[in-house]
Amino acid sequence: MRYTAQEVADFLHGVVDGDPNVELHDFGGIENGKAGTLTFLANPAYEHYLYTTKCSAVLVQADYQPTSEVKATLIRVADPYDSLAKLLSVIRDGSEPEAGISQFAIVDPSADVDPTASVGPFVYIGRNSKVGPRTIVRAQVYIGEDCLVGADCKIYQQVTISNRTIVGDRCILHSGAVLGADGFGFAPTAEGWDKIPQTGKVILEDDVEIGANACIDRAVLDATIIRRGVKIDNLVQIAHNCEVKEHTAIAAQSGVAGSTTIGQWNRLGGQVGIAGHLKTADRVTFGAKTGIMASIEEEGSSWFGYPGRPYVKAMRSAAVVDRLPQLDKQIYDLSKEVKRLREELDKLREISKTKDGE
Repeated sequence: MRYTAQEVADFLHGVVDGDPNVELHDFGGIENGKAGTLTFLANPAYEHYLYTTKCSAVLVQADYQPTSEVKATLIRVADPYDSLAKLLSVIRDGSEPEAGISQFAIVDPSADVDPTASVGPFVYIGRNSKVGPRTIVRAQVYIGEDCLVGADCKIYQQVTISNRTIVGDRCILHSGAVLGADGFGFAPTAEGWDKIPQTGKVILEDDVEIGANACIDRAVLDATIIRRGVKIDNLVQIAHNCEVKEHTAIAAQSGVAGSTTIGQWNRLGGQVGIAGHLKTADRVTFGAKTGIMASIEEEGSSWFGYPGRPYVKAMRSAAVVDRLPQLDKQIYDLSKEVKRLREELDKLREISKTKDGE
């Protein structure tokens, strides 16, 4: 990478505020970057670094107005974070492997690998499977029988794609992800657990990203479906017969039990757990470690806690929990006071009875 600020701005349809000829050869953090690097400002919490940064250029919001002198050249764009992503994609694409099949790969004669695809060493591609145009399959990937992998996908090292799995276009599968392992299906008997055969498949629609060591289980009969644009983080478990609808994002270590449907544009924080056979509405947000035990019908709602409750109620409950030691002491003191008053009342009653007897 070696571009001028003006060339970067032209690529991003932005405007240069400062020296358009400053040369950029790398990226850097706004707090510790060096001369010749490009950085970005998207979070207001980092704004103070803008006035001291040694980076040569900074991507900022188009209407951003600094409150002090800025030495770096500003490149004004519609969305600094998205613009950075576009630039990083260009740099990454420049280092992709050439098309072709490694001599160390094993490809079944009946498999169809597009000539523009790249297949790395020690890859296995099974019978009747297809790999689409410009797709990159890194080393040690396993693609089973009757699989379909679309165009422009990136499949990183040691991914497992089991039999009959379908992967759409422009999908990204990170190292160690497993698509199509058996769902967790067992029937209890007097002798133990009888395994229920998992004969379905996994379907990933276009523009899906699956994180490292995430697991998407195959369905019992039909399909586990990950819809278009879904983003799944590392170490996530999606059980058999689930459906995750369009553009939902699921953070690390979350788990979704079997036959559950997650609505469109849902956001699951880290370690969220959702029980089986449930449904969530569209645009629902789940805070980290939320546990959901019932279906959610309110679109756009936010949930937190275990068991999961509407966010405002959960925060109020958390505030009460923080006061429990104080409340416990108050209750103890009040109990002692009530006991003392009862004893005095009993004494007064005895005195009253004695006077009545006289």
